[in-house]
Order: sequence, then structure tokens, then C-alpha cells
Amino acid sequence: MGTINQLDGIYINTLKIIKNNKGDILRGLRSDENFFNGFGEAYFSKIKFNIIKGWKLHKEMTMNLIVPYGIVKFVFFDDRKNSKTKGNFCEHILSQENYCRLTVSPNIWFAFMGLDDEDSIVLNLSNILHNENEVEGRLIEDIPYDWKISE
Repeated sequence: MGTINQLDGIYINTLKIIKNNKGDILRGLRSDENFFNGFGEAYFSKIKFNIIKGWKLHKEMTMNLIVPYGIVKFVFFDDRKNSKTKGNFCEHILSQENYCRLTVSPNIWFAFMGLDDEDSIVLNLSNILHNENEVEGRLIEDIPYDWKISE
């Protein structure tokens, strides 16, 4: 299984930071953008330094992941039966220096790790309400991935 820059079903969108001397404005998602797929809920997840959350898979939810504060490494794994990127990983590090939105289609495994000394914040703008029946989880050890940070 190799790590690649992209998986089928994950889309990267560079976001705009509007500079303001009273505090910057960080754009997230607009309803007129191509990847807007409806709105279910917005929620924040805090992640501590060197802690990993995951693996999770949403069967129906499209996620829009943004890191407005801190630094977070996201890792995605594709084990979808008919996917052209089946068996591959991809990783993305998001922060204000790499301010992007990751739009993640359903049925892709994901986990994430905090890389900042302080807590980092992940925002998910999902297209449906959270439903425990549409999410699956695995232990970190269940999907073999080397979480060491490349120098």
C-alpha cells in the first residue's frame, strides 16, 4: 500500500484569508461553490499535540474539513471495492499557512493527528446531521500506517 497525493473522492480547495488589522477573517464554505453539497451541521473537534483520532468512515456524510487554528495532519485510506485508488493512502497537513478545505466523499477511512504544541481545531461542515448508524470506527492499529512525521 503506497501513499499518494490524492485519492479519488477527496478534493482540495484553497481558502481565502482576508487580512484585517483587528483580526483576520478565514473563509470556510460558500453555498455557491462547486463542492457545496448541502448543510447538515457544523462541528469542531479539538486535537492535542501528537494525539491521533480515528480511524472513522462515514457511509453517507460528505465532510468539509478545515483547520482554522493549529496544525493537523489528515490521513485517508481507500478500501472501496470499485475505486481506482483502492488500497492507497493520502495525507494532507492543514494550518493557516496551508489554509485549505478538504472535501471528503463518503466511504473513505480517515484519521488525524495534532501537530501543534497547543490544541488544534478541526471544523467539519457536513452535508447531513451526525448519525451514529452511518459511521464506522476502527482502532489505529487496524489500518497499517506509519504516523511518524517526515523531517
